[in-house]
Amino acid sequence: MYPASFEVLIPKSLDEALDMLEKYGDNAKVLAGGHSLIPMMRLRLVKPTYVIYIGRIPGLSYIREEGGEIRIGALTTHNEIEESSLLKEKNPLLSETASKIGDLQVRNMGTIGGSLAHADPAADYPAALAALEASVVLRSKAGERVVKLEDFIIGPYITDLQPSELLVEVRVPSLSGRFGTAYEKLVFRASDFAIVGVAALVQLSGDGTAEKVRVGLTGVDEKPVRARGVEEELEGKRLSEDLIARAAERASEGINPPTDIRASAEYRKRMARALTKRALTRAFRKAAGKTG
Repeated sequence: MYPASFEVLIPKSLDEALDMLEKYGDNAKVLAGGHSLIPMMRLRLVKPTYVIYIGRIPGLSYIREEGGEIRIGALTTHNEIEESSLLKEKNPLLSETASKIGDLQVRNMGTIGGSLAHADPAADYPAALAALEASVVLRSKAGERVVKLEDFIIGPYITDLQPSELLVEVRVPSLSGRFGTAYEKLVFRASDFAIVGVAALVQLSGDGTAEKVRVGLTGVDEKPVRARGVEEELEGKRLSEDLIARAAERASEGINPPTDIRASAEYRKRMARALTKRALTRAFRKAAGKTG
């Protein structure tokens, strides 16, 4: 199927793009990598009058450390995130997650900003960003606002992004000390979208006590969720793999997974528990192997 008629606009600067968004509002859609918007347009699920292609805007592709955070420009590709030496050292969870997105062609074209703005409930980044307690930066002609990821993604394909706003940056913590991270997912091979995805972060004190445990899940509800019961079970305790295995049983608490052609709700719950155990165990082993 062919998309409905539309006009392509190609801004040369961020200000020009924001002018276009303010002018056309709900009649426009933003195109970055194109892996999400183009298929929806072909199926006529969305029929924008204007498509604003932002791929030529300079200054929106970067990965840099600033103020204890790592800041990632919205046009940074999955491949750039996967290969970033800064992220591999100070936030390897994002690099590992990016490496499991789609195939090489997708990772070379797809962008972190486009993925988050699309808010697919089976996307990979939201699990990692939930575990990292990330935030996003939204900009319009009226100014800029910083929104926590948990508040930004409202539901399937629904975000807090207003028609006149552009997602310009993602912010995650710069990790140090004894930490370990891991991302595990069960995939639907035809698309590599997550049936269930689990991201884990473990930070240990000098004596091996868990200072922070964070677990983010995707594919198990209408938006990414934190396994807070698991986190509460482990924080402040000396971790062991047996303790992690027991705590992981709480990963399915409070989630409402869908039943569809890929998996039943009950199967997703079982996999949430199994993958939480696997991700936390791997993250714990990494943290325990560090001396500081």
